[in-house]
Amino acid sequence: MNKMKTRKDKRNLAALTIGMAAIALAGCGGSDRADSNAFAASSKSANPGGPGVPATPAHKEPTVRLASLSSLPDRVTGRDVLLQVEVLQEVPAGSPNSNNYSKTVAVTLNNQRDISAAFSKDPVTGHLVGTVRGLRMGANTVTAKFGEYSTDLALTVYPITGPVISGPHETPFYCGTTTFTRLGGVTIALGQPLDENCSANTRIDYWYRNTAGGNSRLDDISSLTAYPANMRYVEVNGKTVPYLVRLESGTVNRAIYHSAILHDVLNEPLPTPKHRPAGWNGKLIYPLGGGCQGGWYQQGNDVGTLITDQYVAKGYALTTSTLNVMGTNCNDLLSSETVAMVKERFIKNYGVPTYTVGTGGSGGSYQSHQTADNYPGLFDGIIVWQAFADVTSATIFKLHDSRVLNTYFTKNPGLFSDEQKKAVSGYLQVRNIGAMSSSAGRLDPVVSFPAQMPASVRYHPVDNPTGARATVYDHTVNVYGKTAEGFALRPLDNVGVQYGLKALNDGAITVEQFLHLNENVGGVDRDLKPTAGRTVGDIGAIQRAYQSGRITSGGAGLASTPIIDLRDYYDNAVAGDIHNKIHSYSVRERLKKANGHYDNHVMLAAARTGNVKDDYVAQMDAWLMAVLADTSTRTKAQKVVENRPADLVDACWDAAGNKIVEEQTAFGDGACNTIYPAGTTPRMVAGGPLADDIVKCQLKPVDPADYQVAFSGGQWSRLQAIFSEGVCDWAKPGVGQDVKHQTWASFGPSPVNKLFDITTGQ
Repeated sequence: MNKMKTRKDKRNLAALTIGMAAIALAGCGGSDRADSNAFAASSKSANPGGPGVPATPAHKEPTVRLASLSSLPDRVTGRDVLLQVEVLQEVPAGSPNSNNYSKTVAVTLNNQRDISAAFSKDPVTGHLVGTVRGLRMGANTVTAKFGEYSTDLALTVYPITGPVISGPHETPFYCGTTTFTRLGGVTIALGQPLDENCSANTRIDYWYRNTAGGNSRLDDISSLTAYPANMRYVEVNGKTVPYLVRLESGTVNRAIYHSAILHDVLNEPLPTPKHRPAGWNGKLIYPLGGGCQGGWYQQGNDVGTLITDQYVAKGYALTTSTLNVMGTNCNDLLSSETVAMVKERFIKNYGVPTYTVGTGGSGGSYQSHQTADNYPGLFDGIIVWQAFADVTSATIFKLHDSRVLNTYFTKNPGLFSDEQKKAVSGYLQVRNIGAMSSSAGRLDPVVSFPAQMPASVRYHPVDNPTGARATVYDHTVNVYGKTAEGFALRPLDNVGVQYGLKALNDGAITVEQFLHLNENVGGVDRDLKPTAGRTVGDIGAIQRAYQSGRITSGGAGLASTPIIDLRDYYDNAVAGDIHNKIHSYSVRERLKKANGHYDNHVMLAAARTGNVKDDYVAQMDAWLMAVLADTSTRTKAQKVVENRPADLVDACWDAAGNKIVEEQTAFGDGACNTIYPAGTTPRMVAGGPLADDIVKCQLKPVDPADYQVAFSGGQWSRLQAIFSEGVCDWAKPGVGQDVKHQTWASFGPSPVNKLFDITTGQ
């Protein structure tokens, strides 16, 4: 695929070259946002008219247009931008006949500075490409003129430290520049932070893969005259290149970013967008890290290693950052903003990638799904494992319900057997109830602070009630808003939830157990302390969670994103584990609800990711390249479905390594579900949907038809008293779920698609 040697591939390459500008825009998110047209094609008269002077006609055929390649034009960060000038007619009206239009296109910045010299022909697209520096914060205008035609591109510039769309910076915030480590604990010192935003100077290091299989560092590139004898070589694009990785480290959006790309430093110039290393296949991988609990108030000082044979040996470039590790930053909005800014920095340094794939497990899967869905174009495909749809619903619903159940079972020992507890929870292992209750610590404001955070600034309900709170919601307060006390509002609710309903109807628990459970299960307050009453969600926070994609819908960017889900199996973990199989099925159900199918989602199941024997990286590459080469009039979503490789289908691998090809369906009778049966969740046992996307249910009166067992008159009266406001009507959308999902939503300072401003509460 990479060499594009066949006749068909040469034709496809020609088509790709013609369409590269549009692909580049999609790679930055530009082509998928309704209000963003990075190409400026509005006519501007060379003769605006005046007294006694006839005005030039308002419209003439454009001959030139401008595009921002590195970011959306209204969301540029730093004082530079990579632009493209596309000449649509080589001989503009009123101009001499010349094919050398690079010398006849004039480009100016803010109607003052001639920046034409920054532009030259890109060897891939043939268009003029140039890095424009010296932008001012705020509004800028770039003008390109060709013959009698000129066009403007408006740019809005934000600081490289952010924010752009994530709202005001969180405080306090602790830097990690002095202890940033990589490659087996080797410190890559970025020095003391340069400012309050934890900024650091950019650093370049070179590491090579040695013939023993490890990584070795080249300490002094300036005096290097020959490569070490034990350096490994690889073949990329039909050319043998040294396995020498240029590692770039710096800061963007208060995160430490890290990028890796093969570069033959002895025989190639420094990489630029127009001088790409021969060892780069043109494609970008964006790894995303897991975790959550404790992921706030810190820059972080570590990311997963980027030098891996799985990608680098095939010529892929990689980039990521500390704020794309959920254990450092459990805020998908801030993570997605950081993806946009780090990818922007990569493009400015190396050029627009052919495609970008987001990868990650657990918390990395949150980010992959939510960035792809909410900010279309940042990722063209995603490869996930230990999958969850998002953090707001997929994990927290389960953790909250496990906490209230665990509290109830602890206070009422002996009322339920272990088998009955499993039936009520939906888990295959009874100890998972306690394990999930413990994981609910991410909702507790005093449990999981970063180690470097002193007690003097930490929240305590008595000693420091205005201190920093260690919860997912308080970390994302810019989205959810806050109470008069300053606590984050919560999209969290269990009013009307009939815990154990399926267990009751299946005969696993008695009517008396069902009633006692629902009479006493209660909820939690904002400090995660048990309450007799149920947890009541905040309507505004719930609506914003849906509207902004904090609860993944699956119907925006994900609708046209190839997804490979490497489904590890943890339901059988005796001590309990958060990574249950049901969450992959919930993702599929959301895709089906939103799009009518999940044909862009492939599930490869095994005991562990490493047991998947197919080369899913090569399959994703074939899938994405086929989509790019598809010049039909089909929509992108249709192209994704139609161009999925024939050998990329649902499958599982048994303990002996045998591949079983069959569709992975929830609770089916196939061989894969026999080997890897799925549990559910407490809310699904209560009647909640497989999509697991309803925060607060609409209520209905209790109805005898919903129960497969008989209640006595007294028992029925108790049930009506327990649910005096009604029980969940799961057949209806959740409260607030009918709002329109807004992609590329902002919470400030960008005014474009701004949904909420925490500073005003509106």
